[in-house]
Amino acid sequence: MMDSINETHCTVTDLLPNAQYELWVTATNTTGISPASEKALYMTVPSPPVIKQRECTSCTEAAFISWDSGNTNPVDSYTVELSELSAAGTYSDATESIVGVPTCQCVVQLQKGSRYLISVRAVNIGGSSDRSDVLTVSTTGTFFHLLEDTAHPCLSISEDGFTVFYGDEELPISLLVLYRCVAVLGDLIPVRGRHYWEVEVDDDTEFRIGVAYEDTERNSYLGANSTSWCMRHIVTPSRHKYEFLHNGWSPDLRITVNPVRIGVALDYQKGTLSFFNVDLKQHLHTFHYRFQNYVHPCFGFDSPGALTVHNAIEAPEYAFI
Repeated sequence: MMDSINETHCTVTDLLPNAQYELWVTATNTTGISPASEKALYMTVPSPPVIKQRECTSCTEAAFISWDSGNTNPVDSYTVELSELSAAGTYSDATESIVGVPTCQCVVQLQKGSRYLISVRAVNIGGSSDRSDVLTVSTTGTFFHLLEDTAHPCLSISEDGFTVFYGDEELPISLLVLYRCVAVLGDLIPVRGRHYWEVEVDDDTEFRIGVAYEDTERNSYLGANSTSWCMRHIVTPSRHKYEFLHNGWSPDLRITVNPVRIGVALDYQKGTLSFFNVDLKQHLHTFHYRFQNYVHPCFGFDSPGALTVHNAIEAPEYAFI
């Protein structure tokens, strides 16, 4: 690029973001062109990152934020900015910044029962990018998405309350059979705190709900191995049978009232996964296990039916006693 100007300064436009340029100047008069000045290196600031909203999760004390760089060349680091919504419904002008984040993801510690605006900037030696689009995060309860690319093709997923239907219609969802039952996963929950969600079920539906490590074998039943835990409902000719499966083993329990809304409480620090009949505030079973890795919520069917997942809700007091 070469420009001819008559001033002692100029503005160079149309430069690529996050790119390094060499700049130098020559002087010209009627006798010719001078030798070039000493070359200066200049780095343009990066493009704004792009937050991957479908991969962001939150709980009562933290949020996991994931984004794409938005730049072809690597940047030096990222800055995550957050502003809390006040009781009056306005966001504070004071912005808290987390600087020097080296990768495209970050766990941000937050206050319980609040709402935040969160954005990200990319940083290089040239400076900071404009901020990304803003993500709104609530810390009322744990929030995650259902991952449609993990769903069996017979499942239909509605975003309204995350209702999952199992019917006979073949749907255009990626063919992936998980745990040998018709299943779908939720986002990985990468915050070592307390997490709670609820599942509405039908009496006639045979289902499995629980959690599993990310590396759980896909050709094994949920609850049949050492890396998954689940509550299973089976309809027999004589009764409704409930199992709490891990490593293929279940305690001998009999539930006399069929739960319609099931609470699931995961506590990483205490190493517990508990199930409750929400309508009765009744404890059903607790697995005790020191989870070495993060887990996915899991939802599966052994027969056609429907279930609805409710998250981002406040956990009842009895869930973590």
